[in-house]
Amino acid sequence: MTKEPSLEELLARTRRSAVHLEMRDVYMQSDPEYVAWQEGARGTSRYLDQETRPWLRLMRETTGRGVAVRRARIVSEPVTDYIRFEHHVTAGNIAAGEQVRWLPRRRASDLALPGNDFWLFDDSLVVLLHFTGDGELSPAGDEEHTRDPALVRLCATAFEAVWERAVPHEEHQLV
Repeated sequence: MTKEPSLEELLARTRRSAVHLEMRDVYMQSDPEYVAWQEGARGTSRYLDQETRPWLRLMRETTGRGVAVRRARIVSEPVTDYIRFEHHVTAGNIAAGEQVRWLPRRRASDLALPGNDFWLFDDSLVVLLHFTGDGELSPAGDEEHTRDPALVRLCATAFEAVWERAVPHEEHQLV
């Protein structure tokens, strides 16, 4: 059985676009950055630092090659503390070249959405992300890779529908 490429490897191979749809209100509450934020470490500069957040370096490299990276988040309102944390640190994602939008869940009720968060690379590969009920990566396997045309189409259509309705990060106000 061959090992699937990591997210970093997939982004390095991406030529045109990578889109990510997030639909949960809580993720990885064990994340040390989230724990530090909860304990009051809320200065913006730490979340812009590529040494503190290697993801930002990866995004700068990826978008620097001309790859469009878009992230859309569907959130319940009022938002959870975890979503407040994500909103706070998103300035770093934007500075690194990601485009991020937010959609209140009540405005997504009539959209056909897949059952899991996902990444879609170059409109051809879907990586489904599996989480436990409390938002940790599933111990049974956190990713499922597929090129199934029907699922690729569903994810592409769902993402674009969310993106069209969502509010750019710079304009989004937390409720």
